[in-house]
Amino acid sequence: MAKPFGKHKLRDILSGYGFMSPAIIILGCFLLLPIGYSIFLSLHRVNLLGTVSYKFIGVGNFERMLDDARLWIALKNTFRYALIVVPSQTMLALVLASILNMKLRYRNFFRVAFYLPTVTSSAVLVLIFMWIYNRNGLLNFILESVGLPTYNWLGDPSVALLGIMIMNIWSTAPLFMVIYLAALQDIPENLYEAAEIDGANAWRKFWRITVPQLKPVTFYVIVMGIIGTFQLFDQSYIFSAGSGGPNNATLTMVLLIYQYAFKSLDMGYASAIAFFLAVVIMLITVVQRLLFKEEKLN
Repeated sequence: MAKPFGKHKLRDILSGYGFMSPAIIILGCFLLLPIGYSIFLSLHRVNLLGTVSYKFIGVGNFERMLDDARLWIALKNTFRYALIVVPSQTMLALVLASILNMKLRYRNFFRVAFYLPTVTSSAVLVLIFMWIYNRNGLLNFILESVGLPTYNWLGDPSVALLGIMIMNIWSTAPLFMVIYLAALQDIPENLYEAAEIDGANAWRKFWRITVPQLKPVTFYVIVMGIIGTFQLFDQSYIFSAGSGGPNNATLTMVLLIYQYAFKSLDMGYASAIAFFLAVVIMLITVVQRLLFKEEKLN
């Protein structure tokens, strides 16, 4: 026989929602409402000049993407950026973590030194690298000193994006290195001892024990890496002064959204591109989840 819905039950429910209310209000105001408003904008032509007005156009903004050549250039640049940066920073982070996990002298010093780029402001890092890449900067000075030809690193479309890739790999790999380092210290030592008894060398222990044990962490690192690379904005913006140049070589999806939203004041179309970018990131994450099958490992 079911118990009657009494005052105590109602009080427990209200208490539960009372405790959750701060989180519900924050998530609602800063997550759910912006998402809902962005979807609303993506279905309208928005006029921000004079009186603000919204005209419903259905999927018109999404159809407009098909003929937008700059959108496909930005998507191609973003994919190219992610395809090179994510594997590079993941492998570099794993190698650095493996080295710093060994019993080396001054390893605490090296752990702090390697982590410094992560805690440095992104804008400061970009300015430092702009000085390095400048025609009269450090990199060309070194090339000239050893008799090699110099390069216009910031002005040549064929290498401009590569310059941002190198900077991003150098600055983000230490963050993932710390995550790998924590995971490495959780691998049981008896696995390595058993492998040594079986005659396994260092490479086979790394490949057969370390890499499989780190698979869930690698999944996390790659997902975070892809999300981060698809959200590339500040470095591309500062490098190109907001234009995405030279010749759209550093134009990324988020920079394009910024240009449409705040330079052209085309909020509806910018929201549609943002929605499209979110769908692309979610699809890639689902594919990664299927490839890694991390739920079986857990």
